[in-house]
Amino acid sequence: MDLLNTLVEKGLRRELPTREEALAVLATSDDELLDVVAAAGKVRRQWFGRRVKLNYLVNLKSGLCPEDCSYCSQRLGSKAEILKYTWLKPDEASQAAAAGVAGGAKRVCLVASGRGPTDRDVERVGRTIEAIKEQNEGVEVCACLGLLSDGQAERLKDAGADAYNHNLNTSEATYAGITKTHTYADRVDTVQKAHAAGLSACSGLIAGMGETDEDLVDVVYALRELDSDSVPVNFLIPFEGTPLAKEWNLTPQRCLRILAMVRFVCPDVEVRIAGGREVHLRSMQPLALNIANSIFLGDYLTSEGQAGQADLDMIADAGFEVEGAGTTTLPKHRADALAAAGGGCGSQASAGCGSHDAAEGAGCGSHAEAGGGCGPCGGHAQAAPSAEPAAEAASEVPGARPDLVAVRRRGAGTELAPNA
Repeated sequence: MDLLNTLVEKGLRRELPTREEALAVLATSDDELLDVVAAAGKVRRQWFGRRVKLNYLVNLKSGLCPEDCSYCSQRLGSKAEILKYTWLKPDEASQAAAAGVAGGAKRVCLVASGRGPTDRDVERVGRTIEAIKEQNEGVEVCACLGLLSDGQAERLKDAGADAYNHNLNTSEATYAGITKTHTYADRVDTVQKAHAAGLSACSGLIAGMGETDEDLVDVVYALRELDSDSVPVNFLIPFEGTPLAKEWNLTPQRCLRILAMVRFVCPDVEVRIAGGREVHLRSMQPLALNIANSIFLGDYLTSEGQAGQADLDMIADAGFEVEGAGTTTLPKHRADALAAAGGGCGSQASAGCGSHDAAEGAGCGSHAEAGGGCGPCGGHAQAAPSAEPAAEAASEVPGARPDLVAVRRRGAGTELAPNA
């Protein structure tokens, strides 16, 4: 296809495709899908070889957020039966992080529900970062704490943070239909604050919320303009108990087209398959590694992912290799630019977290569950009643797979071993 040849040539030159070309990728047929994946794979290999970076989420504070993000299981008014607990202590968070590092993770993403951190919260997270880095030499740490106030990004960097995640999630035109308690401009401002402080900026999107192709292209172009080092692509996990519980709009083929479009628009950045990959890509996850160069290992913020060992086996079976701690993630021109700006992880930085924001979604790749605000959460992990009636309702939606949505019941905030 002339379109794909053009996109490959532009990707190898880091040249921005036209909007028409980006939209055309999303409009390709299933018969053309393998050609699209192969073309995106050429661009991916040019800048990242066959390496896959592993990132690991630690949910520092879960649930009862005062923000109203429609996609989020931790939102104000959510009836999703997720774990709810207040801040983990630094040593608890460090132990959780160590499990991910032992499983091969190069970056640890620290996420906390809430509109944004208080200065006391920043101090608390700073102590947590120090504890993690003392125990795990060479590990990268990305913070995802919601909207930042002046000076907080600098304080996080001084504490040892390498990156900051805050996802844009969707286009500016449709943002007000997803969230009312803060604005698209607020999110952009936080990403810019992270950049200005010399942190590696991580910002991505959530697909599957009912957006149009034009919305997807708009948000990805905005992410390129923000010059994010890392772009987590979350696929909505339709949690029962949230406003978007019936939004089952994605197929594996659609997910692959979205990832390819992101790669063509952002050829030399870390493209991460974040929350929802198990739910929506399913058996086609290995194919997606030809486009994206980064994934989350194990579980997300409030939902469970596939077994950590299954992630490692998938990478090896697909002919890829886990990126080592001593390897630079970003291409040299981006790593050098980050180092010149004072980025703490200039040699390796890419960024990473997803808000849900983790598919589940929050800022850290989960599917975006962060970036909102969280009031007092009270207590540690709370047991949840059966969600079987809700699952039955979701199954009435064509294409719905509520059987693949498993609420996280292990790891941080519980007495059970983490999945890593």
